[in-house]
Amino acid sequence: MSKEIIIREAVDSDREAIAGVLLDAYSQYSAFLPVAYWFEYRDSILDSIHGNAPAARIIAEADKQIVGSALLFTSSETAYGKPELGIHSPVLRLLAVSPDARGRGIATLLIQDAARRSLEWGASTLNLHTSDMMASAIKLYERLGFKRAYDTDIMNGETLVKGYQLDLLSSPTLGEEQPLRTKIG
Repeated sequence: MSKEIIIREAVDSDREAIAGVLLDAYSQYSAFLPVAYWFEYRDSILDSIHGNAPAARIIAEADKQIVGSALLFTSSETAYGKPELGIHSPVLRLLAVSPDARGRGIATLLIQDAARRSLEWGASTLNLHTSDMMASAIKLYERLGFKRAYDTDIMNGETLVKGYQLDLLSSPTLGEEQPLRTKIG
């Protein structure tokens, strides 16, 4: 596999490949969820990919294959249909990297691109939500400077979905691209 990772905006013809990456990456959590909840979650993932709510669909390519993706929404209302959360800045959702491509910094590159886009949109924060079953993702978010945003936590059934926020104006994670491995397109 090539070392070059290309980060770019997805086009409509990429949506099926994005769905494949997301379902491949997120299916590892199906073992932790009740069957009905997993199918509901899977359907929510597919609705987000095929719907028009994301303001940006960011993908990572290696060897002309989509190996990662992230969706960027403008608010909690567009991301979750929850205006009551009061998030009026970008929300990163459904960050995923194909299991075969993990460990190459792809998730970090996708987050950096989402942060760059958020700044370009005039935002001072980038938000996301995750749960404890995604422990490795939480470690990555915290390493990149995301802080808990307790006031945006959501209860989904009996699961606490934790809010996190990155202060884009003081974040050291921006601009730490890895030359020779990354081409932003």
